[in-house]
Amino acid sequence: MAYVYILECADASYYVGSTRNLESRLWQHQQGLGGAYTSARLPVRLAYACEFASVVDAWGVERKLHGWSRAKREALIRGDYAALPNLARHRQDRLPGE
Repeated sequence: MAYVYILECADASYYVGSTRNLESRLWQHQQGLGGAYTSARLPVRLAYACEFASVVDAWGVERKLHGWSRAKREALIRGDYAALPNLARHRQDRLPGE
């Protein structure tokens, strides 16, 4: 199993990542051990997570989310899936099934 996750940082920015162990990775971020971006913006909270069968699938979705606008990420976090196609910058930004 693998996960894609979005953290909301103290400065209201979002951090997108992927991992095999969500609980451990979240703890690392919260302790300032998760990387330079999040350690400079503590505290962080988990805003969104999605489980995937493979690391390759999770990594592919993570790469897509990096290219998404803030508004599109916020729609995903809210679970407003109907809004996602309207917020796409380009056709290649869309997830399968959109």
